[in-house]
Amino acid sequence: MPLADGFPRLDDRRFADLVNEARARIPRYTPEWTDFNAGDPGFALVELFAWMSELLLYRLGRVPELNYLKFLELVGIELAPARPASGVVVFPVRSAFAGDSVSVAARTAIEAAQPDDTGPIVFETERPLTALRSRLEAVQSFDGYAYADLSQANTDLAGFLPFGPLANAGAALLLGFSADAPLPASAELSLAFWPSSDRPVPPPTPCGGGAVPVAAPARLVWEFWAGTEWRKLTLFSDDTLALTRSGIVLLRMPGKDEAVAAKLGRKTDANRWWLRARLDQASYETAPLLRGVRANAVRVLQARSVAGEVLGGSDATPGQTFALDNAPVLAATLAIEVDETGTPEPWTEVSDFFGSGPDDPHYVLNRTTGEVRFGDGTRGRIPAANPDNPQAAIVARFYRHGGGRRGNLAAGQITTPMSSLPGIDVGRLTNPIASEGGTDEESLDAAIQRAPVALKARDRAVTVDDFELLAKQAGPIARAHAMPLHHPEFPGIAVPGVVTVLVVPDTADPAPVPSEALLRTVCAHLDQRRLLTTELYVTGPAYVDVALRLDVIAMEDADTAALTLAVEDALRAYLHPLTGGADGLGWPFGGTLFFGELYRRALLPGAARVPELVITLNGVEQPLCQDVAIPAGALVRLGEVDVAVRYEAMEGAS
Repeated sequence: MPLADGFPRLDDRRFADLVNEARARIPRYTPEWTDFNAGDPGFALVELFAWMSELLLYRLGRVPELNYLKFLELVGIELAPARPASGVVVFPVRSAFAGDSVSVAARTAIEAAQPDDTGPIVFETERPLTALRSRLEAVQSFDGYAYADLSQANTDLAGFLPFGPLANAGAALLLGFSADAPLPASAELSLAFWPSSDRPVPPPTPCGGGAVPVAAPARLVWEFWAGTEWRKLTLFSDDTLALTRSGIVLLRMPGKDEAVAAKLGRKTDANRWWLRARLDQASYETAPLLRGVRANAVRVLQARSVAGEVLGGSDATPGQTFALDNAPVLAATLAIEVDETGTPEPWTEVSDFFGSGPDDPHYVLNRTTGEVRFGDGTRGRIPAANPDNPQAAIVARFYRHGGGRRGNLAAGQITTPMSSLPGIDVGRLTNPIASEGGTDEESLDAAIQRAPVALKARDRAVTVDDFELLAKQAGPIARAHAMPLHHPEFPGIAVPGVVTVLVVPDTADPAPVPSEALLRTVCAHLDQRRLLTTELYVTGPAYVDVALRLDVIAMEDADTAALTLAVEDALRAYLHPLTGGADGLGWPFGGTLFFGELYRRALLPGAARVPELVITLNGVEQPLCQDVAIPAGALVRLGEVDVAVRYEAMEGAS
């Protein structure tokens, strides 16, 4: 017998159903009762009992759901907390400032220009920054033969080739800084680079298990102009992979009086301090394409730091709970100290008390609500009461809070420092590129769908479902699709031991493409959970370009303008990579475009028929009335939807 045949039948009758049922039974049992109006005393009792019965049925109907949620709580499945967005902010220095640089401390708070309904949106810098007064005002490329002025393209973030179209060894990217301010000797310079927004899907990221690690396709040498020659600069760090992905380059500036301002290349209008990134070795498959470069840049995170928050004092009872003033709390940021004997001691955060002994100084944090819970003396120690400090013995020495989709802001929105920054030109402080990565707390429905796979996976990636579930847990991933035996470099060939995971970020883009940083995050998360023998790759989906042309005959009473918009909206919603498909969970990877289904979606109320429906795939019109196959693992990027709505021409009309 199918399992579904044994499911209990829940009573979902409502007030109106119960009243109608009682009214239908009255003539059978009490034929002398003929007044069914609300003013009749007997019928008032019927409505009263129907109302009470509805309440009882509703509560009984919730019991299975309650039992299920209690089971999930028992096995330790909780709603995933919100994640913070991240971005890059540039701190320009006022030209009239007396010093040659300004120091910006770590965790400097900057507020978004326009707060939402829930309050201000605040970001904090992730590390200290030395902001130079000398401005980056000139950008040039040298391809080995000639210079090209890229300054305007860099200002407009329009995209440019930093090493020319060939990017051979000896080519260089030159950065010119204004000479109206001296370069601070041996200071740290922070440069942010962004690849072009017109780039294709980032290359697959290998994650171990026999996969070749990602290596930079070129070796850059950073140098400065010393008047007669180029001298080498000290490179602290470079996470751009030779300018092929977004990241920040940290350099040590030249010593005092070592750099010489000069006119170089095509920028002969003024003397400037010049730095350059020279290709010592180059093996690019395609020349790198940058959207822009900015100096005085630092990463920011959607978070606020709190220090020295008093939670209260212990009364020595089991299972005590205390609440932080702010939530959600960022992972691994809370540090709690408990004063039991006059000397505060740090306690350790654990995910649960199952492995805690009676004397272990452990606590459990609910990151979403900010609740801190201590043990009961059997699993986890009970904080001892301190009569000398009864109200302030438990202190949160430090934590950070923040997160949510509200932090995904467009460029130019993070602009207002929340503290005084002498020397910083606040009017030009901004984020050149949109911040990304923020997600809201997981919904209850999403947790219920995740639970069966999570219980089966047990935090280990073995099956296809395991890889997809764990990939979505790694970051702001809306969808994930695991392809076993698929090697990115050998399409169409089944390669044993290889798994490729396609991830689609949770963004408002109609064709979402993951960033290199997101791919690395997912890769690192899966690499810790894969089998030792699994060769793993993480990449974004391939998109096929689809265009539709429709001829729709409208009914006589239909509004043609409204019908045109409705047909286009229906088709775009159906083919959307995140919310499309028959189930509304996203267009299926490699899903076939069924002609009949597209026709049915276009045949909305007000449409009499659809005489013509033409599908164009990657610029090629497909045969009429035939289904269109999509390559495995690909999604649809819907372009133009040309809907022509007209009324049927009347026969015999002159």
